[in-house]
Amino acid sequence: MAEIAANLKLVCSRILRATSGKASEYRYYEPRLVAVSKLHSIESILSAYETGQRHFGENYVNELVEKASHLQILQNCKEIQWHFIGNLQRNKVNKILSVPNLYVIETVDNERIASVLNNSWIKLQKGDDKKLNIMVQVNTSQEKGKNGCDIAETPALVKYIINTCPNLKFIGLMTIGVFGHDIANGPNPDFISLLKCRETISNILKIDIKNIELSMGMTNDYEHAIELGSTSVRVGTAIFGSRPQKNV
Repeated sequence: MAEIAANLKLVCSRILRATSGKASEYRYYEPRLVAVSKLHSIESILSAYETGQRHFGENYVNELVEKASHLQILQNCKEIQWHFIGNLQRNKVNKILSVPNLYVIETVDNERIASVLNNSWIKLQKGDDKKLNIMVQVNTSQEKGKNGCDIAETPALVKYIINTCPNLKFIGLMTIGVFGHDIANGPNPDFISLLKCRETISNILKIDIKNIELSMGMTNDYEHAIELGSTSVRVGTAIFGSRPQKNV
């Protein structure tokens, strides 16, 4: 597992370099690295955690529940913070909300799932007034069949969450975008779209733009995303290596 530690060190150094190259208006924060451990082993997560990594992302509800509840994770990773970054179905909401150290759900893309999360969270908290962090996923590439809220509908969804879901805390926007954009052709249009979407939401809803995070950028483009203003990048392959095949 020494390879994971070396990979993490390299990714962090590249994040630091990209941070120094971003515009001055984005220098009020340090980008967050989310290590995407989807389909990777408990041992890989433990290795990354021991190196100092704290935020981890998972795409599948059942896999996240299993990993977060694993005895070794519970005993040795008490400060771990889980990000759910996959499509969330309503019938799995209670399961995902039972995850220990759940930090954020990044993929809320409609009012119905927001309402279910809001209603279920308060029931599971047993009197605790802690809110559930959520991000709104935006389909910036406007690809049919891809999850995410339409760009034009995003301000209304954020407003709905803020005004109607008191148990949820809106912390930002997330996008996946088209894979493989060549920055030789200019800035990634999906990242630019998310930046403009954040600005629109800030203006319409009177939210300080500094309080709206941007989760964009993955292994192939996280440095570019940071330079454009991403506050959180989701990196898997560059840390853990090639992803194993999912068992069917």
